[in-house]
Amino acid sequence: MLGRPTHQALKRTSGVKIPLTGGKCLTLVRSVTNSFVLKTVSSSLSDSVINNVADDNRPLPREAKVVICGAGVMGASVAYHLAELGWGSNTVLLDQGNIGGGATGHTAGLVGVFKPSLAQVRLVQSTVALYKSLEERGLPTGWKQCGSLCLAKSRDRMTVFRRMKALAVSWGIDCKLVTPEEVLQLCPLVRTDDLKGGIWIPGDGVGDPIQICQSLVKVAQDGGVHVLEGCSVKRVVSSDGKVVAVDTSHGTVECQYFVNCGGFWARQIGQMSEPFVKVPLHPCDHYYLHTRPIPGLDPMTPVVRDQDSHIYFRENDGCLMLGGFEPVAKPAFEDGLLPEASSSSRKLPEDWDHFHVLLEQMLHRVPSLGSTALDRLVNGPEAFSPDCKWILGEAPEARNHYINHCIIQNYFVAAGMKTVGISAAGGVGHSTANWIVNGFSSYEMYELDITRFLGLHNNRKFLRDRVREVPGLHYAINYPFSEFKTGRNLRMSPIYPKLREAGAVFGQVMGYERPVYFDPEGLLANVTPEPGSEKPFRIAETKTFGKPEWFDIVSEEYAACRESVGLCDYSSFTKIDLWSKGNEVVEALQYLCSNDVDVPIGSIIHTGMQNSRGGYENDCSLARLAENHYMMIAPTIQQTRCKVWIQRHLPTDGSVALSDVTSMYTAICVMGPFTRSLLSELTDTDLSPQSFPFFTFKELDVGLANGIRAMNLTHTGELGYVLYIPNEFALHVYTRLKEVGEKYDLRHTGYYAMRALRVEKFFAFWGQDLDTTTTPLECGRSWRVKFEKGTNFIGREALLQQRDEGVKRMYVQLILQDHDPDVDLWCWGGEPIYREGVYVGATTTTGYGYTFKKQVCLGFIQNFDENGEPQKVTSDFVQSGSYEVDIGGIRYLAKVNLRSPNLPTKFPDKEREAYQATRDKVGVSEPILKAVNS
Repeated sequence: MLGRPTHQALKRTSGVKIPLTGGKCLTLVRSVTNSFVLKTVSSSLSDSVINNVADDNRPLPREAKVVICGAGVMGASVAYHLAELGWGSNTVLLDQGNIGGGATGHTAGLVGVFKPSLAQVRLVQSTVALYKSLEERGLPTGWKQCGSLCLAKSRDRMTVFRRMKALAVSWGIDCKLVTPEEVLQLCPLVRTDDLKGGIWIPGDGVGDPIQICQSLVKVAQDGGVHVLEGCSVKRVVSSDGKVVAVDTSHGTVECQYFVNCGGFWARQIGQMSEPFVKVPLHPCDHYYLHTRPIPGLDPMTPVVRDQDSHIYFRENDGCLMLGGFEPVAKPAFEDGLLPEASSSSRKLPEDWDHFHVLLEQMLHRVPSLGSTALDRLVNGPEAFSPDCKWILGEAPEARNHYINHCIIQNYFVAAGMKTVGISAAGGVGHSTANWIVNGFSSYEMYELDITRFLGLHNNRKFLRDRVREVPGLHYAINYPFSEFKTGRNLRMSPIYPKLREAGAVFGQVMGYERPVYFDPEGLLANVTPEPGSEKPFRIAETKTFGKPEWFDIVSEEYAACRESVGLCDYSSFTKIDLWSKGNEVVEALQYLCSNDVDVPIGSIIHTGMQNSRGGYENDCSLARLAENHYMMIAPTIQQTRCKVWIQRHLPTDGSVALSDVTSMYTAICVMGPFTRSLLSELTDTDLSPQSFPFFTFKELDVGLANGIRAMNLTHTGELGYVLYIPNEFALHVYTRLKEVGEKYDLRHTGYYAMRALRVEKFFAFWGQDLDTTTTPLECGRSWRVKFEKGTNFIGREALLQQRDEGVKRMYVQLILQDHDPDVDLWCWGGEPIYREGVYVGATTTTGYGYTFKKQVCLGFIQNFDENGEPQKVTSDFVQSGSYEVDIGGIRYLAKVNLRSPNLPTKFPDKEREAYQATRDKVGVSEPILKAVNS
């Protein structure tokens, strides 16, 4: 039964008595059925009453620029920053309850700066600066810089801490690795006999969520923001693709922007618009245990996080507040019916039987808790997103017709903060306000953007199942290539059963099951299947920071792609068709793309779609199928994001049609030196280089099937083809490829081999190496930017300016020279790069180079002056330095490359060797290297 303790756990815990107030005590006993029973007295104490901050009862204004729904700390911060930007008198902040009366009112108030990515770190650092600034202005926030102490019970956790310490240099975080003895000195409450060590972060602290919320609202009101309590949103009205009004319980207010900061209610609020704005969140139980005052408790007791035990605690007004993130969470309000803010059902009943998983660990880590009087156990539901990340940005919803399309623009979301909203509220509010006022975020936040989701992620039953798993991941060790266990087998290509039978081990991206490697003999499986039985569904795991167990398998798949034939399922890639009756689609794509799309029919171009700052909003391949018809291939994670970007820049008269055909085609990539011979046996079409050259498209018959869109490229730099097959023909084509491929030693290959190939060939991928702040000039793709084409394109001015001034960071490949892959920790991305002993950047994508037989890192190099400001980077600067990469505190020498290497092979091919993805034809069409050296 989920949530039940083991027999051993019951024996350890049974009989412990914890005093309560009034002379009563809480006793943990084991019943005859081995269920967990607690004899206790219900607490009559309630949470602190939230003061009403609204200073008047002015009626709802008839019009405003911005309406913010939700006056918790997130909504308050957005209102504060809009007021700071001069929009206060045009902003309305409303809440169905009281200021700070939602999840904000019962959060733990922890502010920890270390987060999984630099973007999240910057948001928290901005937040801490805001709270300190408010305190300096005499506005209370409860900010207390008591530091935080993270504990490690395992070697892998200490490895995580060592990697954090290495990252701290580039992220500007003061921290120190500590021994168990030092842990005890920093916090005498902690039991240390089972610890390996910890990490001390002195800049962390705690705040009072209610005080922060009220102070932000007060400043916002002083700046003109209109605040209403007890005012519910009924409907968000849109017209001609934009938000135009909000219907509330107090009337209607016309507006230009709407911000959904509804927290717990954000998904429900999203359903109050037409079309629905999908905010994939689901609530679950979340517990806080409060003690009575503890004599002598140091008010500067650090926040202690014991992630291996899933718990944390902090000092709170002379008491301890303890909480955690249990490995298997309990979904709340599974019927989807959420209570109103004023409803007593907003607070869930105590469930000591479920809480025992955390309580047992608390009693172990803080032994004195067993003799401490308890006050109450609070069960306040918290909402989590399906990937355990925050949800920010402009909503992507669209209703698309060939003649006309309508997009809800100017609808923003800031929700899904997973209990730590106050740690990021300042940065998120600042970013959202800038997004509204200036048209773009002040931070790179694609990983948090709401456009990372599809409709399936908002399915309530999917969310219910996923939310059992997600909270526990908040404190879990983030191993490389981690995978979810819930919500699987949703999106599958027609050849999925065949791939599974072939021994595929799956990863999931955008809900799609994608083989990452193949283990047909079950060598790495925990259970050996019976002969003739169906192959079990296997989810990939990499439970190490060193050499992974799948290393040898991927080595063989890699070799097949380079020396014989590898077959890989590319079906998850985003596929979009664009067309028009006249030349409108060409003109639209010329405006969207930095490369020249007006190429001969049958050609394929690789192009970026830049924003106004020159950064990549999309990185894609465009095949010109006909005079006015293109097929776009983009990264899997871009399926929602790039589609919305394109739609928002297409002609409003509907002259250009867009269709997402991702689910209509199965994509099979065959790569390797014998792929032309293989495919020639299955088609009558001439596949010679003269008839079907590299980077071109043809429609083929394959076997008995027709209408296959074949593209002569592989996205890895290897020879081969990607076949986009209508789904009804997919099994037939796959079967014929397998049958004929036997003579060519065809082997199934997965994503890990593809990743190794492209890292070694120095290929950049969007979302891993490229983002909205990266320009083509920085990553060696100037030759793909056609400044001279007749049509102006988005970002042209910014790129011209950068070309004239020079770049301030440069994309490089680093090959580790003194690293032992069998013994040393591996690089997995994010490692600091040093030049002449000075920090200059960080890695993005990393992997093992099976041809180099060395670790290979891709990343960006900068040139910082003595004040830490980035200066112009030249090729001389890059190539004249000596480099090291820091992996968990150990620096390894590295050789730097600026260009895609030509790798040795048994089967050299002029076509393969001629194409270099990064800085192709240097000195001819990569002028940035010349410009920055002149």
